Amino acid sequence: MTDRSRPDLDDDTVTAVGKLSEALEAVEHARGMLYGFHQLTGRADLLLQDAVDLFRQAGHGEFADDLDRDLVGRNVIADRWTFQIVEDYDANYWSTFRSFDQRAREAFTDGERHVHEARMKQRERTHGHPHHEAGPVLDENAAGDD
Repeated sequence: MTDRSRPDLDDDTVTAVGKLSEALEAVEHARGMLYGFHQLTGRADLLLQDAVDLFRQAGHGEFADDLDRDLVGRNVIADRWTFQIVEDYDANYWSTFRSFDQRAREAFTDGERHVHEARMKQRERTHGHPHHEAGPVLDENAAGDD
């Protein structure tokens, strides 16, 4: 069984790779929010189309026409609908960020993920106590106090 806490690696490297991983987690969260923005904006556009129909049915055709012409299907930023913003984010930022995270893990931790967290778990758990087990890929004796 491999010790994911990687005692063979120096602390500074583990901290640096961990910080990059933490930054990627923030990027993943931001990406999720961007997808939320995309979905909510799309929903708003569909609801807007319903409102246009309701204004027409209520006899307010001119206002409905203005809404339909000026707001339905409008770009949310210059030349972009939300799906294009998501695609640009993925292609230009998210994928590059993920690539650097993968590169760092391959170069410095033999591809292991969450080495920093694995060390925290080894340090913070109560060794030998129920519900504090090392887990399937942490060496029980890595901390030397079991």
